Amino acid sequence: MLPPSACFVPAEGGNTRPSQQPGAGRTVEGMDHRAETRDFLTTRRARITPEQAGLPAYGTSRRVPGLRREEAAMLAGVSVDYYTRLERGNLSGVSDSVLDALVRALRLDDAERDHLYDLARQANTGPRARAGRRRTTATLRPAVQQLLDAMTGAPAYVRNGRLDILGANHLARAVFAPVFRDGDSRPNLARFVFLDPASQDFYREWERLAEDVVALLRAEAGRDPYDKDLTDLIGELSTRNDRFRTWWAAHDVRLHRSGVKQLRHPLVGDLNLAYESMALTTDQGLQLNAYSAAPDSPDQDALNLLASWAATEKQPQAGNRD
Repeated sequence: MLPPSACFVPAEGGNTRPSQQPGAGRTVEGMDHRAETRDFLTTRRARITPEQAGLPAYGTSRRVPGLRREEAAMLAGVSVDYYTRLERGNLSGVSDSVLDALVRALRLDDAERDHLYDLARQANTGPRARAGRRRTTATLRPAVQQLLDAMTGAPAYVRNGRLDILGANHLARAVFAPVFRDGDSRPNLARFVFLDPASQDFYREWERLAEDVVALLRAEAGRDPYDKDLTDLIGELSTRNDRFRTWWAAHDVRLHRSGVKQLRHPLVGDLNLAYESMALTTDQGLQLNAYSAAPDSPDQDALNLLASWAATEKQPQAGNRD
């Protein structure tokens, strides 16, 4: 077992891993909005069989997987020509009623529906409105950090849509020690998952979590395709990781509101923590993630042990203020 000090992040310090700076790798200068829309709609159509849609399947050979365009158009109640225009990425002037019809025809879930509406919103937003859009909050307000610090029994951090961690409490730094071990004041979860081999030891269900990370970034790209830091990150990960590139091409999107994280912590071993993700309504684009263990469980005992160690690590810093 490692000593507690090996897992906790100093306020400042060196870096023993290869550099993962945000500017590394190939840069994507911007998202091709029409291509994004085209690929999203075609991949959604391809996964639905006629039988699933309640349509007769004539013959045994079909040139395309899933529904044909004319079948999707019929289900959406629009002409084939108009559906073809939409699927080619032209959402200009599309009405909410047509979008809702596409949602029903393509059996989109809540995350996919939101993504489709985000794509339509971008298609119908002019350059002046884009220039004046409300940007994601870049820094954490002191009051939010105070809230995190007050949550002594629950690991908690705040992230943005690019999965940069903007602030965390001491217990979160203890639980997610491998993420913070470089001493980076703003670690990025996507870079950790796809560029750091330690992530595959830390996350017991690495593949499922990694697919979720890609889907979260895809959804964020739909909300804000002109975020250069985001497009740079996607370009970097696509260049440096084959699995990211493959999953990115699937155009899957997901919501990340609650669930269970299955971790393998270097100090306490296996750890199962339920999480809730909550939007900070005052701070555009920021989410607070908080974690908890089942009462009177081995996971709670492990969390209590990490909390004790985190408090021990914190004491010398408090003493230095005097």
